[in-house]
Amino acid sequence: MKARILYGAVLLTFFSLSFIACQKDQSDNSDYTMETARHSDDQSRFSNEVDAAANDVNITVESAAGFAGRTENIQSLICDATVAVDTMSNPRTITITYNGTNCLGNRIRTGVIVVSMAQGVRWKNAGAVINVTYQNFKVTRLSDNKSITLNGTQSFTNVSGGLLINLPVLNTISHTITSSNMSVTFDDNTQRTWQVARQRVFTYNNGVVITVTGMHAANGITGIAEWGTNRFGNFFTTSIAQPVVMRQDCSFRVGSGRVVHHTNLFNASVTFGLNANGNPTGCPGANPYYMKVEWTGPQGNTQSTLLPY
Repeated sequence: MKARILYGAVLLTFFSLSFIACQKDQSDNSDYTMETARHSDDQSRFSNEVDAAANDVNITVESAAGFAGRTENIQSLICDATVAVDTMSNPRTITITYNGTNCLGNRIRTGVIVVSMAQGVRWKNAGAVINVTYQNFKVTRLSDNKSITLNGTQSFTNVSGGLLINLPVLNTISHTITSSNMSVTFDDNTQRTWQVARQRVFTYNNGVVITVTGMHAANGITGIAEWGTNRFGNFFTTSIAQPVVMRQDCSFRVGSGRVVHHTNLFNASVTFGLNANGNPTGCPGANPYYMKVEWTGPQGNTQSTLLPY
């Protein structure tokens, strides 16, 4: 009788432990899936908004003769911001103030970006550097009302020289964007610091085409464009495996490319420029692009999801 009781206790303990382990595996898998999708969305939004802001900076800098080295000023084309230029101070500054106007259709932007350039520097010259400071630059996505807020300073370098207004003649212009202190605040008020090392190459094909690659390397990984700690507190690097491409004739939306997120928990591959069926698509107009996120789960099984952006 005692043997039966002991056997029953051992069996009960075994099944209890098995159930707990199973519950833990399922919980880990669920958390893992959520983190993979959420981080992929966070990084996509961050990089997209940095690129969009960089386009605004390029417009304003080239619009100011005292910055670009042009002989005349041209009108700014930012629909949801006002621009103030101070060419008398040192450094000279351009202040872009976003007013929350929904002229873009899919998001609203508030906050300030200040562009600084030392006296005597002309943006058209090869090697020219400007500093770009984000001050509570908040972008709210209208589809789900989620926001991302950026603070910190980036350095823009005109590596090749030349102005984008002359791109059809110059054929290629190369810029870099670097930063070591970008503060990112997510919609759940989690705040993290990210670093940036991106190269943007401009070519001309029925309008401006921007090709983005990563410049940083660490731990055997090359092509890293961003790295830091994600909202879950885990260190990550994001490398660009296939150049990320944006076209003027598609409103400078990301139309193709692939990035890889590396963390101590997972590696995830993200492919951009897809339709709702997961197939490559041309410019979808006002409709969303989709990105396919693929990763390997804790049990070694490959998983994927499609997310709009």
